[in-house]
Amino acid sequence: MSSESSANEVLAGYAAGRVSAEQLVAAVTAAYYQGRGTERREQLRPIMELIERAHPGVVELSGNGERPGFAVRLAERPFPKRYEAELRQMVAGLVSAPPPSSSLPAPSVFARILRAIRRVFSS
Repeated sequence: MSSESSANEVLAGYAAGRVSAEQLVAAVTAAYYQGRGTERREQLRPIMELIERAHPGVVELSGNGERPGFAVRLAERPFPKRYEAELRQMVAGLVSAPPPSSSLPAPSVFARILRAIRRVFSS
């Protein structure tokens, strides 16, 4: 299961009252930091800004010996109750909004191969 579909399920679950705020924070944070440069990341940005404002220090970056970059680790603390109403409103707005349709064409096979080669040489 991809982090995007997992985040969608958790967002819908939180809007329906089946998922706790802590579970939502974990799923949204993981999807946000894994989705560099994606449209989904931009959709999650307002929720992530609220999470970071209400729950500072929720994310800890640590070195990753397996590949370049950082590993994201979540702090295990309860989400402040006073921000849950605002969080619930933001999630409900995101869940009820229709997904934006992409007007960009899918990348060609050649473009994907070229991108993969660039990734190999940039690491």
